[in-house]
Amino acid sequence: MPDPAGISDRIATAFVGRRVLVTGHSGFKGGWLCLWLAHVGAIVRGISLPPTGSRSFYAAAGIAERIDSRFADIRDEAALRAAARDFDAEVIFHLAAQPLVRRSYAAPADTFATNVTGTAHVLDQARTMPSLKAVIVVTSDKCYENHDWSWPYRENDRLGGTDPYSASKACTELVAQCYRRSWFSDPDGPMLATVRAGNVIGGGDWAEDRLIPDIIRAAAAQNPMIIRNPLSIRPWQHVLEPLSGYLLVAEQMLARTSAAAEAAWNFGPSDNDAVTVEQLARALIASAPELDLPIRFSADSNAPHEARTLRLDSSMAANVLGWRACLSMASTIRLTADWYTHYLRGDADMAAFSCAQLAAYLDLRTAAHSEELLQCT
Repeated sequence: MPDPAGISDRIATAFVGRRVLVTGHSGFKGGWLCLWLAHVGAIVRGISLPPTGSRSFYAAAGIAERIDSRFADIRDEAALRAAARDFDAEVIFHLAAQPLVRRSYAAPADTFATNVTGTAHVLDQARTMPSLKAVIVVTSDKCYENHDWSWPYRENDRLGGTDPYSASKACTELVAQCYRRSWFSDPDGPMLATVRAGNVIGGGDWAEDRLIPDIIRAAAAQNPMIIRNPLSIRPWQHVLEPLSGYLLVAEQMLARTSAAAEAAWNFGPSDNDAVTVEQLARALIASAPELDLPIRFSADSNAPHEARTLRLDSSMAANVLGWRACLSMASTIRLTADWYTHYLRGDADMAAFSCAQLAAYLDLRTAAHSEELLQCT
């Protein structure tokens, strides 16, 4: 029987009035997480590098007006300590990272410094917080040793990575495992888990070398869209989907349930929604007149290696947490296209629009839960 309280209600109840530290709050996923936490009444401090470029979800959604925002580099332990000073967090979400595969080839040492050493710095800081109850370390679906096979990866599959980014995320998993066993293993103390997702889409992502932002930039400049790997398959999902999973894991830690004992969690879409790069690009372009642009394919024989097929098995989250993705691929594309088209038109308050999309998602989760309860009666 499903929990009578749906995921949205459980998260809201768990986080109202909680002190929450979010690293990487100026990024795409971190910004949406802060928006959600502020919406439910959490007291949030963010620590991150400043947003880069002239466009960011951080600015568009007014994140600085909703939380206590501090800028610091997690590679700099003293700067991190200063940014976290006087904030006794109850929950930490660690999202700060160098998140791009192609950039990791250009700057491998910096990628490892941020993703591995930076994580150790954050977890060292976590150990100093007396009220801490839960730590969520966000890694990636790319932390697995990728064999380009057709079936999805499970939490107990081997870690690894060919490119520096993927390898750094596998290393992040090992750092988190070490801290979990060495300093977060007291049955009455704070708990730590890693969460794995990837290829999230949604409004407000402007990162380089990502499919959706590249389409939006091409449309704004009225240029054709160049696609490198049209047949690659990824576990695409709207950004709010994995965030709901991250929040739910933390909620279980705060409640100290048996589910909270798990060390790692996958959060991905249903296997039916695993589509190719070309399929996603064409669906997004067809969704709004502003995004109508030609597509060109350009295979680069000198391009760095990227895995062709990647899927996640989220059955543990479904069976243990009651978590499932609730957005279809069509709904995911519609939400994403709506955000960007309003942004490009300049006809909406994007902070209010982002809040409205969050509210719509929460309503959808509530409706899905009500339907699940009805089916079980």
